[in-house]
Amino acid sequence: MTNQKKVKFAVVGCGVISDVHFKGILETENAELSAVCDHNKDKADRIAKKYNVPAYYSLDELLKIDEIDVVNICTPSSIHPEQTILSAKAGKHVIVEKPMAIHLDDIDPMINTCKENNVLLTTVFPRRMSPQANYVRELIKQEVLGKLSLCSAYAKIHRSQEYYDSAGWRGTWEYDGGGAMMNQGIHTVDLLQWLVGPVASLYGKSKCILRNIEVEDTVSSLLEFKNGAMGVIEITTTALLDQPQRIEIHGEKGSVILTGDEITSLIIDGKNVELPKFDPFEVLPDGHRMLIQDFANAVQNRREPTVPAEDGRHSLEIILGTYESSTKKKEIIL
Repeated sequence: MTNQKKVKFAVVGCGVISDVHFKGILETENAELSAVCDHNKDKADRIAKKYNVPAYYSLDELLKIDEIDVVNICTPSSIHPEQTILSAKAGKHVIVEKPMAIHLDDIDPMINTCKENNVLLTTVFPRRMSPQANYVRELIKQEVLGKLSLCSAYAKIHRSQEYYDSAGWRGTWEYDGGGAMMNQGIHTVDLLQWLVGPVASLYGKSKCILRNIEVEDTVSSLLEFKNGAMGVIEITTTALLDQPQRIEIHGEKGSVILTGDEITSLIIDGKNVELPKFDPFEVLPDGHRMLIQDFANAVQNRREPTVPAEDGRHSLEIILGTYESSTKKKEIIL
């Protein structure tokens, strides 16, 4: 690695989440922040000055810069597909924030365009980087918990009306593509299905109860997994007591509970299991940093990233299926 040139990154969209991308790039030994881009000139100039890199005010201009290897897309969800495809056609590898798209039909063109142009594509699911989550996944793969029965996830957090009012695209179908489940809850949805396996069918109900927004602030979905287990997803942005996400997985031989990114209970054959010592992990910023490190390595070594782009599809299927079920008041087969 020491003989290879650093992978040059550009961040497009200088909103809140971009700070974590900047930090992740700067803390990755084989990565270099080379440019920032935002249509808001003042914002782009301020960030560019902070990191001593050039500022660009349109993606088209940025993509003309040959030395840039990777584009990190941190813009509103609805424009992810267009910007990913433009970046791929310009020969740039792409890290696209969650959700990859707000319509399922947009994901395959993103993936296919990247393959056609021989560039890599990944999406941002930082909780998958947690050593605890990987430990639980291995338990399930090795059938340590036995046949799974009930596998559920909960994300009960607080987002004020001021949060939604702070940017015109927040809380809208056109730009956000959904509310509590699509934005705040997608990481929880993804982690549950990554651990347990794909969902076969669901019944969902989503409503806007307390916030003045187009999309839902509260949602619940009843799941049946392809492995036969059942489960529930509950997500809200109206909880005054902001709590870490919780995932509960129960099987014939054992149960495990993940609270935040910590394993808070593991029982196998009726006995508490002593856990190994895990490396420290905080989803912000560690998850993004580890994803960026992995992607830089993938670019240098011409291998697939740890989170392949295809993995962005099924989580979106679950979310959009929940919305469809709520609207049509019927079970949705995925």
